[in-house]
Amino acid sequence: MSALAALVPIGVFATFLVFVWHRLAVAPRWGRRWVPWLVAVVLAALFAAVLEQFDVWGEQWSPATMRPVAWTGAAFLATCLYLFLGLVPVALVSGAVWVLRWRHDHGAAGRRRLNRVMSPLVAALAVGVTGYGAWEAAHPSVTEYTVTSPELPAAFDGTRVALVTDMHAGAVRSAAFTRGVVDLVEAQRPDLVVVAGDLEDGYAARYGPELAPLRDLRAPLGVFATTGNHEMYRDTANWVRAFEDLGIPVLKNRSVRLERGGAEITLAGVHDREGKGEFAPDPDAALAGVDPAGFTLYAAHQPRQARDVAGRGVDLQLSGHTHGGQLWPLHYLVPLQQPVVDGLHDVGDVPVLTSRGVGGWGPAIRVLAPPELPVVTLRRG
Repeated sequence: MSALAALVPIGVFATFLVFVWHRLAVAPRWGRRWVPWLVAVVLAALFAAVLEQFDVWGEQWSPATMRPVAWTGAAFLATCLYLFLGLVPVALVSGAVWVLRWRHDHGAAGRRRLNRVMSPLVAALAVGVTGYGAWEAAHPSVTEYTVTSPELPAAFDGTRVALVTDMHAGAVRSAAFTRGVVDLVEAQRPDLVVVAGDLEDGYAARYGPELAPLRDLRAPLGVFATTGNHEMYRDTANWVRAFEDLGIPVLKNRSVRLERGGAEITLAGVHDREGKGEFAPDPDAALAGVDPAGFTLYAAHQPRQARDVAGRGVDLQLSGHTHGGQLWPLHYLVPLQQPVVDGLHDVGDVPVLTSRGVGGWGPAIRVLAPPELPVVTLRRG
């Protein structure tokens, strides 16, 4: 994103913070001249923290030094969602009082009482929900699935596949978070690990070390990755190289044969649909030479990429991207872009397992969309 294009979201967010400042510091008419100044200073500091998670400033310091600032700014973004959901209705009710009490003071006393009670209450609830979301985000759980197929060779019956997506390590999430994910995966003793995109945020030179624990991932059938949309936004080539330097092959529009007991299945993977040029998705290349009658796993970051392989014999697509909405009530918006929110569902004739992700973009906050590590048991039948 260019500096000029970045000014648009920054301007919109700054305007929203002016609205928040007015609702919290001015509309209640606290009768203390220092209150508006104090609220303005706090909001300005939080605004600066929000910018740091996007590396707008502070790159002269190490990620570890700046992480508390970036974490606070990202968490404040989540708080702003709930401030918006609460303060806008309060402002509308206050405006209705102004209109309906058509007297010389337009119901000034009633509006003042409303704003003095509701504005702090909304702020407290927004902070409380964010706090709960921080706890929820810090406790990923394992979700077990079973997929049965007559095409699965008997030698692969009972194979366990761990699906890791949407870690988003970087300014907010550190190598310690990645280590926790690796430990959770290893505890499940999977036969195969598929890492389906959005491992990071930022530049590889700065945040590559946050992924270092992935080097310890082990599975009898291997550990493989594919790219997500965030790998496509910045530093794509360097991130792909970084994954492979960790010993994780990236399925760049290609397939691999997995062997067990003299039998074979196929794992194919494509780049995310946001990729361009050499990183554009090419499902035809990914499935070239793959027998549609055999058993095929297909790694594609976005669930809607299943539409590109309809009728191609894909037995299970492994995806992420949606985060399950991450912050209630955003899950209601996910169907505007994706065919599924999370879980195991058919997209056309392709069964798609969509993970909510083990991490999350931006704030390390999740509200009613808990992080997960899906583990799929493949069964012949």
